[in-house]
Amino acid sequence: MHGILYKRCAQTKVERKAMTVEYDLVVIGGGSAGLVAASAGAQINAKVALVEKDLLGGDCLHYGCVPSKSLIHAAQIAYDVKTAARFGIYTNPPTIKLEEALGHVHSVIDTIQEHDSTERFEKLGVDVIYGQGQFTSGKTFEVNGRCLKARAFLIATGSRPAVPPVEGLKEAGFLTNEQIFSVKSRPDSLAVIGAGPIGCELGQSFSRLGSQVTLINSHDVIMPKEDPEAAMVVQKQMESEGIRILSNVRAEKVEVIDGKKHVTAGGEIIIVDEILLATGRTPSVGSLGLEAAGVDYDKKGIKVDEKLRTSNKRIYAAGDVIGGYQFTHVAGYEAGVAMQNALVFPTKKADYRVIPWATFTNPELARVGLTEKQARDRYGDDIYVLRQNFDGVDRALAEAAGIGFGKFITKGNGEILGAHIVGPHAGELIHEAVLAMSNNLKVDALQCIHIYPTLSEISAKTALQLTKQKYAQNTRLQNVLKKFFSWRRSITG
Repeated sequence: MHGILYKRCAQTKVERKAMTVEYDLVVIGGGSAGLVAASAGAQINAKVALVEKDLLGGDCLHYGCVPSKSLIHAAQIAYDVKTAARFGIYTNPPTIKLEEALGHVHSVIDTIQEHDSTERFEKLGVDVIYGQGQFTSGKTFEVNGRCLKARAFLIATGSRPAVPPVEGLKEAGFLTNEQIFSVKSRPDSLAVIGAGPIGCELGQSFSRLGSQVTLINSHDVIMPKEDPEAAMVVQKQMESEGIRILSNVRAEKVEVIDGKKHVTAGGEIIIVDEILLATGRTPSVGSLGLEAAGVDYDKKGIKVDEKLRTSNKRIYAAGDVIGGYQFTHVAGYEAGVAMQNALVFPTKKADYRVIPWATFTNPELARVGLTEKQARDRYGDDIYVLRQNFDGVDRALAEAAGIGFGKFITKGNGEILGAHIVGPHAGELIHEAVLAMSNNLKVDALQCIHIYPTLSEISAKTALQLTKQKYAQNTRLQNVLKKFFSWRRSITG
């Protein structure tokens, strides 16, 4: 196939000249990373082409961050109405119309899509090309019969849902994040296979919107990449809402009997109307012709160096397609690094020292840096674990949101190694710790004056725990202060 494509690009000199277009940068993939790189490149007057096989905006806009958070918001409103009696507000159980909730989701997508529109990028000077292409050599990418040559290429084709080898799963049918926001009606019962961020967010949302949800979790606690103590807070909340969580089990087989899907997991059969698959992501590399371009990759994604260059130094890669941190904000950051190296000088290195993220369940769970276990494995017992519960934050109590906590892991000198917040608006609150870590500030920097009453007091109160713990350990200082105050009382009568 590669040979056939190459011949199409290498006909007579006249034909080749007519078919070939040369650019400073060709970006392959119109998701978060691709859009950032194409926009930035065009704005510094580089000649840029952007190749996208489907829709600009990528997974985040159409199937990921934007629709999931829009649905989460609708589900939160439903939950608030159902539980309004705790505030002395009584109402009938809400009538939930999923199709209208999804209408809100698609309205948000359409609004944001305008910012990611073809017209906007063309006005910036980007040549937007729709189609699925392939590298025909290390210097040429062909799409729709056009041969695109460039000083540099950026591969930003993202990832797609991973499908585990479960017997009967494909035959029975299932939903992923790519179909769940387009369902025609709410499933009365839903099995969610996978208890990572996607499974937990959507599982809780559909439960709040009226589905009976069973979460099939292959680990001890949901969200296994998180601090287990923090993840357990979310798990208990989900269980309190009626979500059934099966731990340490895997889906083994799926059968369709009398129109229902029978999922065998851990020796039990779960009978549901629909299955949501949320078992991770796999990089989208298969049809790019990477072998012809001399680009190394494996099942984890395209291999890049610290400057995000592939084994072909003319070709860069960023975002989900390289594995690593699969977040929109990281993809955008990597795109900036790759674009600068590709178009200016290859001197910038990707810095992953401080990478925050959040899972937008209720309560939210946000993290940056090391977990307690990771810190202990690396530094032994020479660390401090600072913790403050939200039930000690007055604004959280005022909003009936006193579950969860802030947890910082530091060195004895106050250097922040990691921060975890599980509770109301944790995704917003984590950024004080992110700012401190990014600028090498010690944890006491978070003890600045905070407005009362605000949820952000969680950071100041958690940071204060280092001073309290050190004082509790310093018996000499305690004795000195006891003697001092005793002496002062004696002389003042």
